[in-house]
Amino acid sequence: MLIMRLMVLLAVLGIGGSVLLWLLTGNPRYRAWAWRALRIALIALFLLLALFALERVLVPVA
Repeated sequence: MLIMRLMVLLAVLGIGGSVLLWLLTGNPRYRAWAWRALRIALIALFLLLALFALERVLVPVA
C-alpha cells in the first residue's frame, strides 16, 4: 500500500510540474507529457482496481 501511495504522489507531482512548466513557458511539449502521464496513471489505476475486484470475487469468504 505504501508503494502505491508513493507512485500516486510521484504521478501527481510529475503531472502537476509539467502543467506548471507548460503554463510558465507555453511549450506544448510539457502539456503533451502531462497528458501522456495522466493517461498512463489512469490505466494503472483501473488495472489495480480490477485486480482488487478480481481478488474480492476469487477469495472465498472467511
